[in-house]
Amino acid sequence: MGEERMGDCWSHTKDQFDNLEKHTQWGIEFVEKYTKFVKERSEIETSYAKQIRNLSKKYQPKKNSREEDENKYTFCRAFVTSLNELNDYAGQHEVIAENLTSQIISELSRYLQELKSERKLHFHDGRKAQQHIESSWKQLEACKRRFERDCKEADRAQQYFERMDADINVTKADVEKARQHAQSRHQMASDSKSDYSSYLQKFNQEQNEHYFNVIPNIFQKLQDMEEKRIDRIGVCMKTFADVDRQVLPIVGKCLDGMTKAAESIEPKTDSKQVVESYKSGFEPPGDVEFEDYGQAMKRTASDTSLTSSREAKEKPVGKSKGKLWPFIKNKNKGSGPEDFSHLPPEQRRKKLQGKIDELNKDIQKEMDQRDALTKMKDVYVKNPQMGDPASVDPRLSEIAQNIEKLQFDAQKFEGWLAEVEERMPSKSDTNRRSGLYETQTQNNSTVSNNSTVSNNSTVSNNCAQDRERPLSSPDGSYTEEQNPETQVKANINPVLPTSSTPEFDDEFDDDETLPTIGTCKALYPFEGHNEGTIAVAEGELLYVIEEDKGDGWTRVRRNEDEEGYVPSSYVEVFLETNAKGAMTYI
Repeated sequence: MGEERMGDCWSHTKDQFDNLEKHTQWGIEFVEKYTKFVKERSEIETSYAKQIRNLSKKYQPKKNSREEDENKYTFCRAFVTSLNELNDYAGQHEVIAENLTSQIISELSRYLQELKSERKLHFHDGRKAQQHIESSWKQLEACKRRFERDCKEADRAQQYFERMDADINVTKADVEKARQHAQSRHQMASDSKSDYSSYLQKFNQEQNEHYFNVIPNIFQKLQDMEEKRIDRIGVCMKTFADVDRQVLPIVGKCLDGMTKAAESIEPKTDSKQVVESYKSGFEPPGDVEFEDYGQAMKRTASDTSLTSSREAKEKPVGKSKGKLWPFIKNKNKGSGPEDFSHLPPEQRRKKLQGKIDELNKDIQKEMDQRDALTKMKDVYVKNPQMGDPASVDPRLSEIAQNIEKLQFDAQKFEGWLAEVEERMPSKSDTNRRSGLYETQTQNNSTVSNNSTVSNNSTVSNNCAQDRERPLSSPDGSYTEEQNPETQVKANINPVLPTSSTPEFDDEFDDDETLPTIGTCKALYPFEGHNEGTIAVAEGELLYVIEEDKGDGWTRVRRNEDEEGYVPSSYVEVFLETNAKGAMTYI
């Protein structure tokens, strides 16, 4: 009945205890092998992700290098985007490795310990039952041998009694002694038979219990254990696939990002960018004039006196490098001069503008540090227990020196930039400047009124103001209109350059920019609401870049981003002895 209830269970292999022990051990070894397989797969994913990340990092644009400038091209930006997406793609392989470790490797390692303990317990019970039935079998064999020996002894005693009884020469006492001995042997044989019979019945019961209850129960537990192991392997194999499937949406997004980056490439835009990056700003060279050396030129005295100076000026034109410079290779190796004079005008302008922007950022950074230290010093002054205010002074002094140096460098580069822009016949720059000063004329005509214009407008336009040096006064009376004489000079200058005009491969000579000609100290606070003016605080130190020309205003500069006019009576001016006046630019 028990076997019918269990069906196709391991109870049918109750005589295969050792084989089942080997099979379950092989099952545990398979779990260990699968765990090792998943672990190696996880290591491969980790290594692959690391290699992908290193590859992405290797080809990322380096800072302060030419590769950083290449990002202005759409195909370069698309490549950088693809690298970023590839980095995210590597991250998903790291997720796969982490999930394999946490969801499979760790679980199987813990399950293996439980499986080994459970198997050891079950086979311990089985061995114990096996030893018990073997011990019972040995005791049964001992009873059987004792019964057999007693029976043989009883037969020999009976035969000896019969011989003694038949012998007439034997005394009656010997016969009686032999009879009693035979009876005792028969009694011992009867007792042995009874013991053997009872123990045989007991052994049969124990054997039946062993093979139909104890061993089947143990094997049923082993069967359940084995089925759980197989089921756990199946679950882990499914998880193995699900771990990959879970990252597929994000991997798909990474691939979509790469596709989108590739589709964002615009060849025409990149081609225009090449033109924008490398245009020189030179005007096309004019026609080469014919010089007739075969015909003597006879001129009157008046003609000679009229044109002699002009001929002297025209001579350098034939040998001028200005027309040929776009076609001459740059022999300047390395970084070149500080003012980038070895570059064409447009490239020089871009380099100078970039340098000025970089200096402005450095100045702003130093000013932020100065403001933070000033606030810290104020806190120390109000609360001496928090710190010594004098400990901040060395750092403030160092920052002030840094700011002064950076402002000087920025002013120097602004002068070179203004020189280049005034040399370049840029129509867009002329329109921009005219619009700027028309705005200043309209705004500054109402200086006496309480204007609500923010001082930020001055800061945002300061770059253009620095490059347009001819500002006469804060009332904005200066206009961009050129007088007829200036227009004539502008028209004839490209054709008939004067002898003082240098060649294009030399540094461009232009009107001087507005340098620092001294310093001043604000005696009173000035709010500076009107356009063109600058707000100052009492006791503030500023740089003077233009003296009072009789209109009651002095032009000052705080830093690269802030300059304007203040009332001359509000400041005390300290001019440098060898400084060039800012009025010399007209």
